[in-house]
Amino acid sequence: MAGPTLRDVAKRANVSIRTVSNVVNGYAPVSDELRARVQAVLDELDYRPNLIARNLKQGRTGMIALVVPELDVPYFAELAREVITAARTRGYVVMIDQTDGDGDRERELLGRDSRATMFDGLVLSPLSVTAEELRGRGNRVPIVLLGEHIFNGSFPHVAIDNVAAARDATEHLLRLGRRRVAAIGDQPYATGETAQLRTAGYRQAHARHGLEVDEALIVPTTHFHRRLGAEAMERLLAMPDPPDAVFCYNDLLALGAIRALIRAGRRIPEDVAVVGLDDIEEGQYSTPSLTTVAPDKGEIARRAVDTLLESIRGEMGAPPEIVVPHRLIVRESSAGEVRPSI
Repeated sequence: MAGPTLRDVAKRANVSIRTVSNVVNGYAPVSDELRARVQAVLDELDYRPNLIARNLKQGRTGMIALVVPELDVPYFAELAREVITAARTRGYVVMIDQTDGDGDRERELLGRDSRATMFDGLVLSPLSVTAEELRGRGNRVPIVLLGEHIFNGSFPHVAIDNVAAARDATEHLLRLGRRRVAAIGDQPYATGETAQLRTAGYRQAHARHGLEVDEALIVPTTHFHRRLGAEAMERLLAMPDPPDAVFCYNDLLALGAIRALIRAGRRIPEDVAVVGLDDIEEGQYSTPSLTTVAPDKGEIARRAVDTLLESIRGEMGAPPEIVVPHRLIVRESSAGEVRPSI
């Protein structure tokens, strides 16, 4: 049996079919009183829009793509869940792909014959592609960028303030009285902009406390993986004057660092306090549990999806630069006895 139609709703609410369509699709201003009356009938009749028919009529697929560097990195897996939820509530299906951080794969997505043209829009977390390559891309699929790759306002962009997030993490450790705070994860090369911003925040925190940065305490890594965090921590522990705290540029690096500290017989946080960034679920259940800076992943997903849909509908003006909040979550890896400031 067929469900109720727009005509059925319009007749029951005593309004035009166009008015019902405007309420259902949110395309035009409708008074609060009229919207409430139509919505009451929609609920009463349990009206469900035919999304397939609507998308075909509008020349759309009803699908968007999310493309990230590495799906097995928990941050991206958790973000993907949030994007799927946000898209579903807005009537869209999400297809997910990964680039492995490969520049050629990212550029392939921008080509005229790319599979990206199968979708109404693309949410992309790039590592290698440049602003010039994006502007010259062969397809015109609407796009929203995630992460800290810098495009100078040329495209819609959703991210946290990585400088502020790293500064908050480092200042937390300095306020505990730690004075040899290491940093694991710097990437001083063209595609390492996220890491470079976090290094800038690390330096800012030291400057605010009137402290010089010991450059030997900044350890670069090619990726933000557990193994590299452990290796970096081992290097730091081999120093004549090792650190008493470490800020890791993501939680996976921090979990690797914790493993290296435990193997070396160091107490956490008594000997070395540890802070990460991303607030992945794994950090809540590590031993010790991990202090971290938490981006609002739900808000990142919602803002990215809403911005993309605005672009798909042709309603977006200048590409927005959207900064999403973050917060420090203090757990066992840094919550030891507070040391007096020197």
